[in-house]
Amino acid sequence: MGLRLAHRGDPPVPDPNDDTRPVLIGAGQLVQRDAAPGEALEPLAMLEQVARAAAEDAGVSEKVLRDLDTVALVNPPAWRAGNPARLLAERIGSHPSREYTTAIGGEVGVSVANFLGERIAEGETRLALVAGCNNLRTFAKARQQGIELDWTVGGEGTPVKLGDDRPGNSKLERHYGFGTPPEIYPAFENALRAARGLDLATHRARMGRLMSRFTEVAAANPYAWFPTARSPEEIVAATPQNRMVAFPYTKYLNAVLNTDQAAAFLMCSAGTARRLGIAPDRLVHWWGGAARNEEAWFASERPSFAACPSMLDSGRAALNNAGVGIDEIDFLDFYSCFPVAVEMAAHQLGLDEDDPRGFTVTGGLPYAGGPASAYCLHSIACMADRLREKPGSKGFVTGNGWYLTKHSASVWSNEPKPGGLPHARLPERLPSQSASMETTPVEIAVEAAGVGTVEAYTALYDREGAPAKGIVLGRTEDGRRFLAHTPDDRELLESFVAEEQVGSRGQLRFADERNRFEPG
Repeated sequence: MGLRLAHRGDPPVPDPNDDTRPVLIGAGQLVQRDAAPGEALEPLAMLEQVARAAAEDAGVSEKVLRDLDTVALVNPPAWRAGNPARLLAERIGSHPSREYTTAIGGEVGVSVANFLGERIAEGETRLALVAGCNNLRTFAKARQQGIELDWTVGGEGTPVKLGDDRPGNSKLERHYGFGTPPEIYPAFENALRAARGLDLATHRARMGRLMSRFTEVAAANPYAWFPTARSPEEIVAATPQNRMVAFPYTKYLNAVLNTDQAAAFLMCSAGTARRLGIAPDRLVHWWGGAARNEEAWFASERPSFAACPSMLDSGRAALNNAGVGIDEIDFLDFYSCFPVAVEMAAHQLGLDEDDPRGFTVTGGLPYAGGPASAYCLHSIACMADRLREKPGSKGFVTGNGWYLTKHSASVWSNEPKPGGLPHARLPERLPSQSASMETTPVEIAVEAAGVGTVEAYTALYDREGAPAKGIVLGRTEDGRRFLAHTPDDRELLESFVAEEQVGSRGQLRFADERNRFEPG
């Protein structure tokens, strides 16, 4: 899927006698918090550092990077290089036969690991580097200060693009201002809260407890963007330092995208690792994975805002492919751009939110940092550290792209997987089918009138902390989905967010090119 392959020499010839079990042999991370735009490391320099750090972590010479047959570079935002994978390969002295880049999405880090894991198992890949960086902090500050960044560009050849590169929003969603993560995820949060029967106060307290545990992990992570532990109340209370962004999320509940971070890891076969002289206790075995996208691609077309069929499918399939149950997992890292992503993952996998294992090994995207599409490289790197510290342990890592749209999962261990070679295939009968979950996109009422019933909603706040716009998703009387705005009346909106709205009814009309919802 994607563009043509940039070949540079012959790909490895499979050895029928090789031990092709896929292993991660080394990982590296980097965080650049305070550098001025003119002094900050450029993307290529950051990628070079983490690639060399991964080789050092494996306990081998950096010369191993010259032997790479595959370089995969996760989509780097703001860096407009022609073929960044080629630039990185040349910087580290490598001449890989295969070069990859990816679509945009928080799922791609895990998906690329799964992709390469299968190819290593099949003998098609011998030694691969996966790397990614995010330099949006430097990019944004440079624009603010009028500084032109002299980042390396170019790179010959065209890499294969992995992943689904469809846009995450429909034109209609953007028309309603329902087109970015801080606008969309709160609506899912409110729908899931109502489906679980939680009142607003109880739900608020639970969100605080859940994410406070994430901050504790971030505080112990040397690569975290915000290594600061926060109390539950500090996280959910709206204050001048922690303003409400979109109900029910304060600033501290939002992923932080403007970071300067990079991560990389090396994968190969167990046979290659042995020939490289890598100590067995450095190996982190890939036990399998899975990935699946929602059939209802756009958020506004989901049959339910309180369920993710493909999240269930990818998670259960990854566990089944690894031959383990969720209770056998020692460490978990759920993609955590917003609380609902974590809550939904726990809900789909049958876990309590107070599970003593916790749901992150990094600290999560709001606290460890949300380095665009590269976050899962950090979670896999941190997972490798955890697994090496506890012999016989297993880890489960998930990814999520766009708006609970694209899902990926993988299982890792510091011990070899028993039985056959691992894979990332989906079963013929999906778990969502067995659970009779609705997956088909619903019909949209572009121009709605009459009575509407709320399924999901949020209110967007201004920077002074006042609700400024209400967004409602629901069903018309004939069962179609509508998107609508509430009146932009502050008193009405303050009342709107003070009470549960899911299941409530109101009057719909179409005016000024948008549906209008008047709460009943």
